[in-house]
Amino acid sequence: MKSYTITVNGKAYDVTVEETGSTPSIPVAAPAAAPKASGTAGNVKVEAGAAGKVFKVEASVGQNVKAGDTILVLEVMKMETPVVAPKDGTVATIDVSEGQSVESGALLATLNA
Repeated sequence: MKSYTITVNGKAYDVTVEETGSTPSIPVAAPAAAPKASGTAGNVKVEAGAAGKVFKVEASVGQNVKAGDTILVLEVMKMETPVVAPKDGTVATIDVSEGQSVESGALLATLNA
């Protein structure tokens, strides 16, 4: 047993934790491959600015977008964060699907500018 003192909002709590000697194994499903839209990748990459979950895909392959138009919405820290087109162009690929978790810097879509 290990004892700790934890302070939450200025109030101290004494906590005792039992050590079991082994870490339980939690099965983790392999991430599903993201569906790739047909077509060739565009010359403008749209990447995730932060890690999160794809909440909604708003654009589709072949759609014309203007700079600032929402391509998809990420849920980042329980907030809906729009991912917008950096330039005018045509959506070439959507590289993620709704519900998929993504890391910061992950490729979300490409555009042909």
